Amino acid sequence: MGHEISPETMIKLPVIADPTCIPSPPLSIPSSSNSTLELIERSFYYLAMARTTGSDGERTRSAIDTAAKRLIARVSYEAMSMRQLADEVGVQSAAFYRYYPNKQELLFSVMRNHMDCVLSAWDAENGKGQTALKRLSTFIRFHIRFHVERRDDVHIANMELRSLNPENRAIIVELRARYENSLRDILDDGVDAREFAIDDIALTTRAIIAMITGVTAWFKPGDRLSVDQVAEKYVSMGLRLVGAKNIATTKAGGQNVSVGPKIRTL
Repeated sequence: MGHEISPETMIKLPVIADPTCIPSPPLSIPSSSNSTLELIERSFYYLAMARTTGSDGERTRSAIDTAAKRLIARVSYEAMSMRQLADEVGVQSAAFYRYYPNKQELLFSVMRNHMDCVLSAWDAENGKGQTALKRLSTFIRFHIRFHVERRDDVHIANMELRSLNPENRAIIVELRARYENSLRDILDDGVDAREFAIDDIALTTRAIIAMITGVTAWFKPGDRLSVDQVAEKYVSMGLRLVGAKNIATTKAGGQNVSVGPKIRTL
């Protein structure tokens, strides 16, 4: 994505991923910085890491990650202080350095872990070998259900990409492109199989991603539509957007709402 980083210039840091996801590979951080402050932070980090082992350390790191996501989503990355984070977790500020060399690497770890979780979860859900129409429907359902449960991650991914340094940003952008390209591949296959009628696949890919990600901004559990009902309606809209053919029709309604006209869905 425009930022090539060779293995020879990297320092490897371990990642403790969300337990619901496949563990992330080691994070890669450029080691070429001449910043004295950064060198001091890294020294503090590696000395502290030598004392951070076992399940207690993993639980503390998980608590730091969870609190960081909550704080960043609420007050922004720039406004969040290490003191605030320590108070939120209930640890001393110095404990932070046992897990991250600096605030930047905390943000990168949170965003990297989210993208790793998205990719591994989609890989498990992806119905490879099915028709493009079924795969697109699966993608839309997956994206909505997965992201509605992770609103803070979505907010951070959308609002804090600018806060990453160039090297870290390039890695996240590449992971995001990998995920979006899986949708683009579905649309390509649908056009090739004459299942879809699309004149601009790149633009349509972005339109679908924006449409289905937007659900996280307004959806509320207990509203008139469940997340599954919302997902089905968005499947219908997505299939119309790509000009899908041979779409079955079925009735669908929401909680306390009478069933209206038939809508297109699988």
